Amino acid sequence: MAPDGLHRVGKTQEARDSVTPVQAKLAEKPIGLLEFARHAGRNMLEVIPIETTRQTYLRGPLNIHYICDPEIVTELLVGKGRDFPKAKFTKDIIGSAVGNGLILSEGQKWKAQRRRYSPLFAARNLPMLAQHFAETGMEMADSLAEGHGLVDAAQMGPAATLTNISRVMFAGNEEVSAEEIRVGLRKYFEYITLISLFDLMGLPSWLPRQKWFRSKQPVTSMRWLARQVIEERRNENRPEPLDFLDLMIAALEEDFEDIETTVDNLLTFVVAGHETSANAFAWGVYLLALHPDVQAEIRNEIRSVSPEAPITYDDIQKMPLLRAHIRETLRLYPSAAFFARDAGAELTIKGIRFEKGDALFFPVYSLHRNVCLWESPNLYRPERFLGTTVPRGQFIPFGDGPRVCIGAQYAETELMVLMASVLRCIVFSMTATPVPRPVLTFTMRPGGPIILNARPI
Repeated sequence: MAPDGLHRVGKTQEARDSVTPVQAKLAEKPIGLLEFARHAGRNMLEVIPIETTRQTYLRGPLNIHYICDPEIVTELLVGKGRDFPKAKFTKDIIGSAVGNGLILSEGQKWKAQRRRYSPLFAARNLPMLAQHFAETGMEMADSLAEGHGLVDAAQMGPAATLTNISRVMFAGNEEVSAEEIRVGLRKYFEYITLISLFDLMGLPSWLPRQKWFRSKQPVTSMRWLARQVIEERRNENRPEPLDFLDLMIAALEEDFEDIETTVDNLLTFVVAGHETSANAFAWGVYLLALHPDVQAEIRNEIRSVSPEAPITYDDIQKMPLLRAHIRETLRLYPSAAFFARDAGAELTIKGIRFEKGDALFFPVYSLHRNVCLWESPNLYRPERFLGTTVPRGQFIPFGDGPRVCIGAQYAETELMVLMASVLRCIVFSMTATPVPRPVLTFTMRPGGPIILNARPI
């Protein structure tokens, strides 16, 4: 099927290449440290030098290195630099929200948590989770079919992934409704996306942050709710896991962990699972509205596999073109569009010397659009991921190495099931409303509404 899909997609290459998807605004001139911190708090993409899309390595001010060379990326994430810690400012920015869970923990504590939770995301558990995703996808398709009009793709994704989180992580709580959980999660995400200028500048933690003047209630409430849900589910003692939280509780029966660390990790999975899938869904629907020919081909592929029944995990294994579309979406619009490490030791790679304490910046957005690595990098070409292998270190929407995103398969499965459930019965098309540029704070998301037409077939 893949060769045929590749041939059919290629037939309209010239027409597709005439339309360039919206791009981020990168920095076109040198930026000082103070200006860097001021702009980064609003949109991190505005401080990434545009040269990072034209060069594979760039030395920034002070001790900053911008790295887009796949071999250096691989050596730092997989090879000799694999144990370098997360950047201090990353911990300062999100530490209050996710505590010392998998995202931020280091050393033996991180290794113990990774070993404990890796089985949760194994392929054997994805068919069960896909059933929950399919239920959400069908509800979303029904809602769009009844709407007969304009939709905001930037809101569709978050709404769907919040519903999935409610289903697979917070279901079965008799005292709190699903809507209360979704409202609480929305407030929680709004709070954690506030980035402090002082954190970006690396100033001492005792200096007051803007967040301090806002209520911490969203974080406090979510931690209380997470603790309650975990304890109630433990008491249920279900014989067979029915959702993600059951799998998590089962893992803790085999390997003890204190309740606060468990809360940290549940919220870590909530944050990572929501943001990655929500943003990618929005951008993915936009790209298909922009390229109706590919949308039609993907719809035909989906309907040939499953015309009406709930989409299953086995179904999406038979949809190579949809998978290629998802990966091209993550190339153009990676949710984790930027991350950083602090060099933990002196290291020389390909003649470039990194000193202990240097800031290693990985501008994933630039890496995925680098003219040295990709042909026509700003154009939408899903066939890049059909029947080909991308060199290691060149495509890293989920990172790489020991700290590669533990939920990468979960996210891809969720995206494919949601997209397949909606696309087989809804047609998306562009409107005259301008599409906003990407904005990067906690993750990269649309800078405003993406208004599309949605009509049932």
